[in-house]
Amino acid sequence: MTNRVINFYAGPAGLPLPALERAKEELLDFAGSGMSVMEISHRAKEYDAVHEEALALVRELMGLPANYKVLLLQGGAHLAFGMIPLNLLRGGRKADYILTGNWAEKAYKEAKLVGGENVRVGASTKDEKYARLPKAGEYKIGTDSSFVHFTSNNTVEGTQFKAFPKTDKPYICDMSSDIMWRPFDVSNFGIIYAGAQKNLGPSGVTLVIIRDDVLEMCEAQDLPSYLRFKLHAEKNSLYNTPPCFGIYILRNVLAYNKSIGGLKAIEANNLKKGELLYGCIDKHAGFFKPFVTEKADRSMMNVDFFLPTEALTDTFVKEAKKNNMVGLKGYRDVGGIRASTYNAVTVDNVKTLVSFMEEFVKKNG
Repeated sequence: MTNRVINFYAGPAGLPLPALERAKEELLDFAGSGMSVMEISHRAKEYDAVHEEALALVRELMGLPANYKVLLLQGGAHLAFGMIPLNLLRGGRKADYILTGNWAEKAYKEAKLVGGENVRVGASTKDEKYARLPKAGEYKIGTDSSFVHFTSNNTVEGTQFKAFPKTDKPYICDMSSDIMWRPFDVSNFGIIYAGAQKNLGPSGVTLVIIRDDVLEMCEAQDLPSYLRFKLHAEKNSLYNTPPCFGIYILRNVLAYNKSIGGLKAIEANNLKKGELLYGCIDKHAGFFKPFVTEKADRSMMNVDFFLPTEALTDTFVKEAKKNNMVGLKGYRDVGGIRASTYNAVTVDNVKTLVSFMEEFVKKNG
C-alpha cells in the first residue's frame, strides 16, 4: 500500500489497515450478494449477520455482563448529551457532572437545558484551563444524585482518568476518545457512550452501552421516538435504518482487534506509545512543554505539548507533513501540538514521530 500517511488526527482518525483492506476486497460484492454492503437492505440476512457480529464483538472485547444492552445509534456524542438527561432526569431527579474539558462542559450545558438546577457541577478544573483532573478531595457528589457524568478522556486538553472517580452512584461516561483502549471493570457504569470516529470506526456510528436498571429509569414516552433509549433497545438498534456501512467498518475494526489479542494487547501497545512520546517530551523539557500539569493525568490517546514559539510550532507541523505525518496541529482553543495516538496508531508510527522530534530539537533547540 503506497501513499499512506501516519495519521495523528483527533477525529475522524486513522483506522487499522487490515480493516480497510477487508472493506476494499468486499466493497463491490459482499458475502456473495452481488451488492455492496451499502446497498443491502438493513432487514436482509447478509446485513443482519454484520449487525449481530458487531454487537457480539463489543460484548466480547469489553467483557460485558448479560445485564447490559449494546446500542448502535447515530448523532454522535452531541445527541447523547441531550438524550441522557431527556431520558433520565424526569420527576425531579438530580445529577452531578464532572467538568474536565471542552466536551465535558458541552455535555453539562446540554443537561442544564433539560434539568436546570437539578444538574450540578460535581467537580471542575476549569479555573486551571482543564490542565489537570480533579483530586480526590475536590469532588462534591450529592447523596441525592441519580448519576455522575464524566468524560474519561479529554481529547482537547489531553487528560485521562486512569482511575475512575470514587462514588456509589452510577457512572455515565462519554468515552468517545478512549473507548476500548484497555480492559476495565464496567460494573459501576450505568451508561457508556462513544462516537466511533476516534477508536472504533468511521464517523456516523455512536456506541451506547446501557445497564438494565438504568434503562428502566428511562421515562420518555412523551419524547420523539428516536430519542428513547428503551425503543432502540427493544428494536435491537434497528428501529430505523442504521448507519449500515459505518457498522460494517466497526465490525471489521473489532474483528481485527480481537485477532491481535483483544484489549490486553491493545493496552500494552498504548502504554508503550505513551512511554515513548512522553519520554521524549520529558527528556527535552526545556524545549517541549506539556499542557497537562500532572503526570498521572496524562492521556494515552491525546498528547498535547507546546514549542517555544508559534513560528517553531508552524515549522514543526509543516516539516512533519513533509515527513508523512499529518494531524499534529493543536486544537484551536489550546494551540501547540496535539498527537492523537488512538488504537490504530502503531508503536512504529510513534517511534517515527519521536525520531522526528529528536531531530527537530537538534536543529532548533
